[in-house]
Amino acid sequence: MAIARVVATRGNCCRRQVAAVIVRDQRMISSGYNGTPRGVKNCCEGGCARCAGDAPSGTSLAECICCHAEENAITQAAYHGIALRGATLYSTLSPCLTCAKMIINAGIQEVVYESEYEFSNQTRSLLHEGGVRCRKLTE
Repeated sequence: MAIARVVATRGNCCRRQVAAVIVRDQRMISSGYNGTPRGVKNCCEGGCARCAGDAPSGTSLAECICCHAEENAITQAAYHGIALRGATLYSTLSPCLTCAKMIINAGIQEVVYESEYEFSNQTRSLLHEGGVRCRKLTE
């Protein structure tokens, strides 16, 4: 998780910094942080109007162009041809419903998160039904 905390400092979202690190066989195989898609102006440089605006946390999410850390870690692995089946994802924040669906479909077997952010019963139930172990880190 310490590596994920460092990766989070790379996040370019002006609202929050989140990171995900994917590990298999005790080796880090992918990482991602939240921010705008590749080649798009960074959020902190005005790339995302929603994040630069005054929308309350958790609202107007359909207008946000930022990618989540889990999403970026999964797509970064795909970009480089790295299979994630059987891996563990460490995240500084619990996954949202959309990221949970990607985690299941990528074949990730476990999610370990540091803090909860709107970790709904639906998300938790979906991960369980999809065969993904999910736990909050206790240090």
